[in-house]
Amino acid sequence: MIRVFIADDHAVVREGLKRIIASTDGLCPAGEAANGMELLEQIAHHPCDVILMDLAMPGLPGLEVLHELRRRHPRIPVLVLSMYPPDQYAVRALAAGAAGYLDKGRAPADLITALRTVAAGRRYLTDEVAQCLAEHLDREPDQAPHARLSNREFQVLCLIGSGRSVTEIARDMSLSVKTVSTFRSRLLMKLGLRRTAELVRYALEHGLVR
Repeated sequence: MIRVFIADDHAVVREGLKRIIASTDGLCPAGEAANGMELLEQIAHHPCDVILMDLAMPGLPGLEVLHELRRRHPRIPVLVLSMYPPDQYAVRALAAGAAGYLDKGRAPADLITALRTVAAGRRYLTDEVAQCLAEHLDREPDQAPHARLSNREFQVLCLIGSGRSVTEIARDMSLSVKTVSTFRSRLLMKLGLRRTAELVRYALEHGLVR
């Protein structure tokens, strides 16, 4: 029996995932969490074979949660289920320790296949994600400026691009407003931009937000 721990900040999504998993032979829900910190706390008390998690949860950034899971529980594979575009997030998620990456728009059958694949110790890559990895390896030195950002800078850029204010970002990432403002200043400098509105435009033009 493959025990799956679910982490997503939307209760409706968690309930739907639990139903899909519980109704599938050989799989069962092992626990759930609504944010990254809760996931890290609860996983020690809920033995599981696979962690199924969203990247965009409030609090600790998803990529940092992946790093920490990799450090604390290196033998538990993590399958990322996300609404973010694979071409922008899949490579970063896999580099942070994810065993697979699946878009939330995929069919339940794909989710089951992905869970069974990573539980067996293999990577799960859709054709789209595999193409993203190939393009990443072949990328020329003149790659897009945002590809050279740190994970936290990248997440702040995406949140700004989605219309979040500095105060909202600080709350969601558990940072001070001053720290987020510093990240915004770094982004403007690194991307050669002058105003927050230009950061929003940059994120939209490069497909970093939906």
